[in-house]
Amino acid sequence: MKLRKRKIGLALGSGAARGLAHIGVLGVLEREGIPVDMIAGSSAGAFVGALYAQGKTASKIQDLAIELGSKRFALLADPTLPKTGLIKGRKIEEEFKSIIGGDIEFGDLKIPFACVAADIETGEEVVINQGSVLEGVRASISIPVIFTVVRREGRYLVDGGLVNPVPVSILKSMEADFIIAVNVTPDIRERTQHRGKEEEELKEPNIISVLMQSIHITTYSLVKSSMEGADVIIEPQVAHIGHFDFHRARECILQGSLAAQASIPEIKRKLRI
Repeated sequence: MKLRKRKIGLALGSGAARGLAHIGVLGVLEREGIPVDMIAGSSAGAFVGALYAQGKTASKIQDLAIELGSKRFALLADPTLPKTGLIKGRKIEEEFKSIIGGDIEFGDLKIPFACVAADIETGEEVVINQGSVLEGVRASISIPVIFTVVRREGRYLVDGGLVNPVPVSILKSMEADFIIAVNVTPDIRERTQHRGKEEEELKEPNIISVLMQSIHITTYSLVKSSMEGADVIIEPQVAHIGHFDFHRARECILQGSLAAQASIPEIKRKLRI
């Protein structure tokens, strides 16, 4: 089947561990021969998107995700005295740097890529598409209070999901002709329905779960508007995955694959000459 010669953009949304589902989506697009000409990522989507833009295959990224997930990120946590966050993020930076092959620039990537962060002082969206990829991704994944903020060009930056959870608008500014959006932020009620027995027995949520649920509520309220203008929306079923369930990488990736495969007929129909 011939596809139109359009510039296809892929918007990868925020979602912490649920963002690993993006890997499954990428794998299906590869197998189906659907090219990705540009990528915009927010938070977890920025992490996965940067690796793919750098030239790593979905299979390679999957292997890395499973390896990191098996560590449960415990080895990558470097607690600090609470100032702007509980974790410095230096170990995660070092891990990402070794994976991506150094502190490379956006211009060195094989696929045009941009990520989004939020200015914690003004609430403004900050699009990062120049300079250090490592710095850009680190800013985009900086969950408030969990990670220390990133200072970049005089701004203090945090998680991009707070302002643009599925960055379709960035792809529009990059002049994409056809946009595939991947949303891994489930309906809040869905997450409640998938709570396990252990969670139900808890008398009250802890401080981290309160924080993450607060962010989830904020993010979910922005999801629909952030996806406006997408030609196809893929939504993996990941409500049963917790924010920090990185050890469930295989499940997340599988859900991404299933959702992407279900969307292939629509994608090909809309791209058909």
